[in-house]
Amino acid sequence: MFGFQMSDPCESGQQLCDVVEDWTGNQTLANISDVVIGKPLALLWLLILFVAVRWVLHRVVDRLVARAEDGMLPDKMSRFGLRGKAARNAEARDLATQTRRVQRAKTMGDLLKSVITGLLIAIFGTMALSELGVNIAPIIASAGIIGLALGFGAQSLVKDFLSGIFMIFEDQYGVGDVVDVGEASGTVEAVSLRVTRLRDLNGTVWYVPNGEILRVGNMSQNWSRAVVDVNVGYHEDIPRVEGVLRELAHDLWEDEDFRGLVIEEPEVTGVEMFTPDGITLRVLLKTAPMEQWGVARTLRQRIKARFDHEGIEIALPQRVIWHREQPTPDAPPKTTAGPSPEGKEPAAGG
Repeated sequence: MFGFQMSDPCESGQQLCDVVEDWTGNQTLANISDVVIGKPLALLWLLILFVAVRWVLHRVVDRLVARAEDGMLPDKMSRFGLRGKAARNAEARDLATQTRRVQRAKTMGDLLKSVITGLLIAIFGTMALSELGVNIAPIIASAGIIGLALGFGAQSLVKDFLSGIFMIFEDQYGVGDVVDVGEASGTVEAVSLRVTRLRDLNGTVWYVPNGEILRVGNMSQNWSRAVVDVNVGYHEDIPRVEGVLRELAHDLWEDEDFRGLVIEEPEVTGVEMFTPDGITLRVLLKTAPMEQWGVARTLRQRIKARFDHEGIEIALPQRVIWHREQPTPDAPPKTTAGPSPEGKEPAAGG
């Protein structure tokens, strides 16, 4: 009536029915025993197997979640030398980052567990229908056709979801990080399985599908680095300029206002390149996450004031312009005056 084809009792493979028929020689009793005892036992075995497989897979997901909560990168920056407000700020940043990672990992774990449970219910439900004598061939064929259609129609969606899962588990970035994902860069405002939302410096919001992100540059994870390039003229004394830069960087390192923002002794690498306008020297400062821009701005301001005081010239673009005039027929000849030998009058020339 419903299109289901029930199998006949004591068919091939129904051991209980065959055993009861051999013992009693009664076909009706054998059929009843198979329906009353055999099928419930088979369904009970499928239920036990379903629970066991589900438990094992959920344990695997729990291990992955625990690993994601710890993060894929080493511990945060060392707090050696931090004290007071800077130490409290660093601890607050670490706590917020850890809390965000734990929440994201648990969300992913719950989602994976739901997907696993749904797939297992579909598989073992089909097996249970088979045990009850339902012809499952049409069901399997229909599921295959539907899966094939979804696979062709939602390839980009599946790609986005898989990429989002790996991004979240590997902790590549999170809300509040400053990242560069290729076509767009800015502060991460939201991360989902399908799309990442960024806001750039101009305030433009970018929605980037996770499957389209081929590489990620995170500028605010664990620690950052401020790179300050200074151009000076070719006539300047380079060792003297390096000494001034080293002194300024060290003063910034010792400044109480920047204690905890600059987390290592700054380094003056020396001459980086020669340009048509001057000589470029570089200063490197290791900073707390997302503090590199403010530290670099402060150091540039101090460099400008100190160079003005020391009389060190900051190189500027220089250009040589040749101005050439074409002589006209009615123009008088040009004369050059200058001292002439033996006190004679200056000679005229053109």
